[in-house]
Amino acid sequence: MKLHIAAILLSLPLLADDIATSKGTLTITPIQHASFMIEAGGKVIYVDPAQGSYEGRPKADLILITDIHGDHMAPKIVDSLRKPGTSIIAPEAVAKSVTGAKIIRNGETMQEGDWKLEAIPMYNLKRGPSEGKFYHDKGRGNGYVLTYGGKRIYISGDTEGILEMRALKNIDVAFVCMNLPFTMTPEEAADAVRAFHPKIVYPYHYRGSDVKAFEKALAGTGIEVRLRNWYPG
Repeated sequence: MKLHIAAILLSLPLLADDIATSKGTLTITPIQHASFMIEAGGKVIYVDPAQGSYEGRPKADLILITDIHGDHMAPKIVDSLRKPGTSIIAPEAVAKSVTGAKIIRNGETMQEGDWKLEAIPMYNLKRGPSEGKFYHDKGRGNGYVLTYGGKRIYISGDTEGILEMRALKNIDVAFVCMNLPFTMTPEEAADAVRAFHPKIVYPYHYRGSDVKAFEKALAGTGIEVRLRNWYPG
């Protein structure tokens, strides 16, 4: 029965989740794969708007992009979400393709209104297309930690269970990737999540992965695993 209920939950349409902060409610809406929307304080933030439907969605106040790969960076979609005053934050490699992006590098911080942004490394430790090459080189892309209303939100981007992830502190909500061959297995992702122990974790960017294995690996840790359907249709 539990497995049947889990299957039903994963087949449901995408729903928004509300997170309470000291500045009011923060709403998270999955879109598809690595793409999602955050709304808080009257502002709209898109993370990696590259997959899924954006028809009818609000224009962006802030857009965060993690990497150059097509499932994270889509200049035409970014342009469709722009309005006067939209800020686009991205690593240098992305800024070469996305007009007007502000560059932030690993280890740097930036303030955008009520939002503090920290650029966190994201990279492969062992996986790549050939011997001696990685799918994601250290320093090319960014994960992010966003701080708003006393809450800290971690977005992993494409990474393995790197030391910089394991060393994170006081994370309230985490979005953690998993898929082979590009990032890591659900079990590897769970091992990294146990190290920094967020209050809530969303497995995302998980196409083809067993998210129930991720949930099972975190059973008994006190970390709330939120399974959502990131692949509608």
